[in-house]
Amino acid sequence: MKTILIVDDNLPSRELIRTVLEQCGYAVAEAADGREGVRMALHARPDLILMDLQMPTLDGFGMLAEIRGDSRFAGLPVVALTANAMQGDREKALEAGFTSYLSKPVALATLRGEIARLLP
Repeated sequence: MKTILIVDDNLPSRELIRTVLEQCGYAVAEAADGREGVRMALHARPDLILMDLQMPTLDGFGMLAEIRGDSRFAGLPVVALTANAMQGDREKALEAGFTSYLSKPVALATLRGEIARLLP
């Protein structure tokens, strides 16, 4: 069973995504901020991370830099999932090393499709 880590400070958003992922047969780990997300990534060793960009303690860009600095996570798919989509944000996220970028609210079919693409 593949494990997906959700890192988002918005509890209702995490709960919705967790429910969808569990219904699709994935194991789910969760973190409420980037610092906790780094700890959970090291502990759970997920197959994919869905990460909000704006979070307290450590934002998505900071968390991505920390996990990409660890060779164990070099090829790990990390999807930026953010509500604050502005012109150029997608490009900035992809240049920073995110594998993919989805803006909230994301259609659940789009989310499932992107995960299926990244976790064949």
